[in-house]
Amino acid sequence: MKSSDFLTVRDMTGKEILATFALARSMKAHRKKYANSLKGQTLALIFEKPSLRTRTSFDVGIQQLGGFSLYLTPAEINLGKRESVYDVAKNLERMVQGIMIRTYSHQIVVDMAKYAGIPVINGLTDYSHPCQAMADFMTVQEKKKKLKGLKLCFVGDGNNVAHSLMFAGARLGVNVTVACPAGYEPNATAIEEATMDAEQTGASIEIVHDPAMGVKGADVVYTDVWASMGQEAEAEARRKAFLPFQVNAALMAQAKKDALFMHCLPAHRGDEVTNEVIDSKQSVVFDEAENRLHVQKAIMYQLMR
Repeated sequence: MKSSDFLTVRDMTGKEILATFALARSMKAHRKKYANSLKGQTLALIFEKPSLRTRTSFDVGIQQLGGFSLYLTPAEINLGKRESVYDVAKNLERMVQGIMIRTYSHQIVVDMAKYAGIPVINGLTDYSHPCQAMADFMTVQEKKKKLKGLKLCFVGDGNNVAHSLMFAGARLGVNVTVACPAGYEPNATAIEEATMDAEQTGASIEIVHDPAMGVKGADVVYTDVWASMGQEAEAEARRKAFLPFQVNAALMAQAKKDALFMHCLPAHRGDEVTNEVIDSKQSVVFDEAENRLHVQKAIMYQLMR
């Protein structure tokens, strides 16, 4: 990786993404080979938002590479209130060798990377979820044996996951369609950036408001919760808007017969996806979850050595 941080999928070229997948697959198959590659290194884990998969995969991942983790909650830091981002960055750079941050504002992650003289990894912001998209496309590559030319349809809210899927698809030559209700489209800047990148690989970025049209001919159907953390007050209004976008057997039937079903988890079963779909043979949701561990180990290995 040319970048010293990983804040968005756009920090990597298509070749760098594929090289990271290759490294992650090697780590997945030969865990002991990399057991001491980050020996003595410490990764600070800053969590403004809770998470099962992000916490577990980074914590276990750094330990499998021979390093240590330090878990920091809002009680210890409370970014921007108890301590400024600048002060936190300057303190941590003297004590640890890397920072993973999961927070709300994307600007916090950008500022942390600006001020800290050590690698910063984005574990999630309201704008971007790059580690998730990396695990997702690694999983698609494992299952489909290729990426370029495939079609992925994201059904639901044009959120941070949708943004990162568009960014990764554009870099890798995967056609990405976002099917969402009117008014819930991805961020305009994210669409513009992904479309610009897609021109270099021949991929397409498309926004539609008809879920059946979106998933037609798709190799991958992807969804996420209708109300993310911080949007609980909108949950009922969102449920009404998104109910026609539920991924059920009828909608999956519009995709290719061998289409994969994906979800970043946690899933609200019976809302954005039915049990019939998420528990089907087409579902690879737990493969995605596992690959968070492997791809993040590859990212840490490249940034922290």
